[in-house]
Amino acid sequence: MSDNDLFDIIGQNVSYYRRLYSLEKEKMTQKRLAEMVGVSTSVIGGLESKKVNQGISVPTLYRISVVLGVSIDKLINRRK
Repeated sequence: MSDNDLFDIIGQNVSYYRRLYSLEKEKMTQKRLAEMVGVSTSVIGGLESKKVNQGISVPTLYRISVVLGVSIDKLINRRK
């Protein structure tokens, strides 16, 4: 798997679990997620965008997983 493929999977999963969070708990916008994680909105937007392949640090990925209430492996593996 290439780095670009991995970043695409992570971005798709962050978007999926952010929207799932919005349905199950309360609205979670990219801006709100970014604020809770401590990054800029453009980081979350870029991560979720298929047009941008950007790296993400392990601590940031961990904080995203905590805020969304999912394990890191759910963010880095393809959903079935």
